Amino acid sequence: MALTGRLAFVTGGGSGIGRATCEVLAREGASVVAADKSIRNVEDTINVITKYSDQKHFALELDVGEFRSIKKALDRIIKEYTKPPTIIVNSAGITRDNFILKLSQEDFDEVLNVNLKGTFLVMQIFANAIVEREINNASIINIGSIVGKYGNLGQANYCASKAGVELMTKTASKELGRNGIRVNAVLPGIISTPMVNAIPDKVKVKFLQMIPVGRFGKPEEIAEVITFLASDKSSYITGASIEITGGF
Repeated sequence: MALTGRLAFVTGGGSGIGRATCEVLAREGASVVAADKSIRNVEDTINVITKYSDQKHFALELDVGEFRSIKKALDRIIKEYTKPPTIIVNSAGITRDNFILKLSQEDFDEVLNVNLKGTFLVMQIFANAIVEREINNASIINIGSIVGKYGNLGQANYCASKAGVELMTKTASKELGRNGIRVNAVLPGIISTPMVNAIPDKVKVKFLQMIPVGRFGKPEEIAEVITFLASDKSSYITGASIEITGGF
């Protein structure tokens, strides 16, 4: 198994892409710390992966928009494992959709705080822990979105946050490469997650017509790419943004 002996930390691990990522990382031998704002959801994730993995896994409640919450999570992980994780997956994300003329400042700020600032804080806090211990083989994978490249109606805040994640990833890769930390992003298209399931059916039909392969993606298809980027199979890949869209 490609990740035997590795410790992984996954935000947004309670559902969707985050949960699928926890499952695939565990399948490949990693110990997984799943974090989410909903402790019940991540406990469910851990219950699933412990059925087929005998590694040590556990769940954490986490608010990625709060520095103290992230620092507390890191301290707990080090207490449990005596080391920081060397695989960090930033999958936590929210939407608060509306057209620009009606989008509230609160909804704009909340999306940026979770999706962009949250990714920054997790990267900064965990990368510092890795550098301080002179660990020389780590991988950070950030979840962007294809709409961060092309925009999408009613999602000015979400698109801006994901565009920021992609460019922040490229910058982080340039800064952290000297410390043995690779940083990459995946850009999912329309994936069958709770977030996408909330889209009105008529909008889903329009999206399907724009996808050459004729279907929405599956969370595990994103998780497989994330797991590749976490492994030594991608040891010369950093600063990349990989589109996983079915051609969308």
